[in-house]
Amino acid sequence: MNQPLSHHLLTMAYQNAWANHRLAKAWGQLSPQDLAAPRVSFFPSLRATLNHILTCDWYYVDALERELRGDSPHPDCDVFFTDDEPLTAAVDLKREQAQVDRRLIAYCEQMRDADLGKIVTIARDTPQHESRLRMLSHLFEHQIHHRGQIHAMLSGTSIAPPQLDEFFCVGESGLRAADFAELGWTEALIWGTSV
Repeated sequence: MNQPLSHHLLTMAYQNAWANHRLAKAWGQLSPQDLAAPRVSFFPSLRATLNHILTCDWYYVDALERELRGDSPHPDCDVFFTDDEPLTAAVDLKREQAQVDRRLIAYCEQMRDADLGKIVTIARDTPQHESRLRMLSHLFEHQIHHRGQIHAMLSGTSIAPPQLDEFFCVGESGLRAADFAELGWTEALIWGTSV
């Protein structure tokens, strides 16, 4: 089956939301103290790392959506980073991450291969201009990188880190079926009717 590159990017947006959902079911069992406890990683705690993933998702998804609408870049890009940890409660972190994940899926659903070269501008001290393809590739890699840190930090808690590599293979569909049911997804929704 020959799928367009834009469809692959859509599957990556779904994979991102699925992995965040599955990971949140694990870290959501921790106490507030365990979420904030000092840990060895790039950011000093699970909560700090979760906030970093979220604020960067807000930042990049905002830039992508603005370009799609034809709006100017966010006039104050630092608004997304005014607080290292804007959210402290697990319920708020889960809700906001799920919301931005849905926004990213919606963005990728409308995209076609012919649109991947369109330029997205990010307001920085020196504005950054990237194609949609490069911006999305960067965003997915950023999410994977920091989710790996969350996964590793969970190993130092009483909660076992969940498998996060059961999304793409047909033969593993049963391993993600419960998560898909919780998310209201089907295999056909993501992969098309000829799974």
